[in-house]
Amino acid sequence: MVFHDRTDAGRQLARALLKYKGQHPVILALPRGGVPVAAEVASVLDAPLDLVLVRKIGVPNQPELAMGAVTDGKVPAVVRNNDIIELCGISDQSFDSVCREELAEIERRRQRYIRDRPRAEVEGKVAIIVDDGIATGATTLAAIKAVRSRKPRELVLAVPVAPFDSIRRLHSEVDAIVCLDTPRDLGAIGYFYEDFCQVDDEKVIATLKRFPADRPVNTPDSAS
Repeated sequence: MVFHDRTDAGRQLARALLKYKGQHPVILALPRGGVPVAAEVASVLDAPLDLVLVRKIGVPNQPELAMGAVTDGKVPAVVRNNDIIELCGISDQSFDSVCREELAEIERRRQRYIRDRPRAEVEGKVAIIVDDGIATGATTLAAIKAVRSRKPRELVLAVPVAPFDSIRRLHSEVDAIVCLDTPRDLGAIGYFYEDFCQVDDEKVIATLKRFPADRPVNTPDSAS
């Protein structure tokens, strides 16, 4: 399956998530690439949109290779990819150093994207985590752990594409997974998009303005 762009992927993903519309879910996007996908889901499900600030911890000199991931929070959730750490001979000091750099980037993004913006209430709700795709799953797992700590009633992972092995590993971490394509050999997420251009900060900020995290939900009671 090849998507035209993230908007197309989001619309297709939203159709697969329609059963959650009546449950008034909260949509949580992984920036930056997950935001335009999540915006389409939030639009179709008439749901508030918020962010999960998470960063991959890349191997020094090979930053695209994930040796872990870290999320925002009072106690940041850190996930270690021990297979990669051992394979590349990464010391604890080196891992911690890169982790601190990524936490600094998370703080930059928090100030840039969120500032005083109200955050979505997750406790007791159906929380749907959305990204534009999954590679190793380390970043996604960190996001899942961070959202799980906020005590949602149900936690759903929704992505357009992810390798079969990553989906299998993540299944026990969430209550449900919706994934449109699960190739055994992913290669790279961008291979599944005709247009996979980078999403910039301005796009994220503009999208968040369209979907306030505290937007009222259209319920029968509120309509009466």
